[in-house]
Amino acid sequence: MNSETDILIVGGGVAGLTAAALFAASGRRVTLADRESAEAGMRDSRTTAFLRPAVDLLEEAGVWPLLAAEIAPLETMRLIDAGGRENKAREIGDFVAAELGQPGFGWNVPNSAMRRALRERLSGLPEARILNEAALEALTVRRDCAIARLSTGETIRARLVIGADGRESAVRRLSGIGARRTEYGQKALVFTVAHEEPHRAVSTEIHRTGGPFTLVPTPDGPDGPRSSVVWMERSAEAERLLALPEEAFEEAANGRSLGVLGRLRVVSPRAAWPMISLMAHRLTVPRVALVAEAAHVVPPIGAQGLNMSLGDLAALRDGMGEGDAGAPAALARYARRWPELAARVAGVDALNRAAMAEAQPLRDLRRLGLGALIRVRPARRLAMKLGMGVR
Repeated sequence: MNSETDILIVGGGVAGLTAAALFAASGRRVTLADRESAEAGMRDSRTTAFLRPAVDLLEEAGVWPLLAAEIAPLETMRLIDAGGRENKAREIGDFVAAELGQPGFGWNVPNSAMRRALRERLSGLPEARILNEAALEALTVRRDCAIARLSTGETIRARLVIGADGRESAVRRLSGIGARRTEYGQKALVFTVAHEEPHRAVSTEIHRTGGPFTLVPTPDGPDGPRSSVVWMERSAEAERLLALPEEAFEEAANGRSLGVLGRLRVVSPRAAWPMISLMAHRLTVPRVALVAEAAHVVPPIGAQGLNMSLGDLAALRDGMGEGDAGAPAALARYARRWPELAARVAGVDALNRAAMAEAQPLRDLRRLGLGALIRVRPARRLAMKLGMGVR
């Protein structure tokens, strides 16, 4: 079977589904091919903090209104340094969105809820077509189109192919684009907790060794206030923690949290994700554009990952305007985003290495840096603007 489309999106994660909704809502014919089933990812226990620019894009795509009951506001980002010889806070800094005249930094959303909302939105867009269990097997680039062969046997001609197929991207590989990859020997433990104290729309990031321990507000559960936890540790320690019995793991989590929200109770399964950073050597070749984790991967610090990915979609949309989605000029405009992305990947890499620090002198240096951000108002405001993705 052969077919034609304006845009072929490869990858059915949040970024790929958002791209399909965004471009189909604008009237372009969109086909999304995902190697996974439609149910894949619906049991994802992680959450994502969507910052203001990402929310604006989701509103444009018609998805955000479908999430009203699933979101928790993020009004304050609290950083705590606990890198002293004792496991206790020695530096605390609150970064408050109101200082920038903003009601909040963004909202935290369960990944499974976001996927459901995106699929609901796409089901109502006549220009969108979704193919599940359809892996990309071959890609041929021509001057006026790209031709993709899928594992289903279908061949699709598209004006533009968008690679949104993750860190092991087939689009990137078949396009001949290399990437710089860094392994940290580090994993993120992800789970949800109920806690005694209300979070008051404060996201708290605690630094000691191995990586940050982050509590991000979620909507209240039947047992009261809840938060999503991302606990980053060296791989061996993460595996040890993951293997602990439930009560012992809960005790370890309470010790690491410093009691900032009172007693924690783990209310979800635990999962572990390996941490890497990655930056593609380029974002485009003729008729192909890489976005999201096909283009860049960062550790989950400062809510940068998926927000950078949705920023890619905004830049790609702006570059193509109303014309040919894969025209050389459109891709050239999108390609100019590479230096900014590379700088952000490098910046998050540096923050992660600082968060992993075990040597006491390095932990003390990290405390000094945090103290400067807290007390020097221009530096604090600049850090908040960069984190929010606003200028």
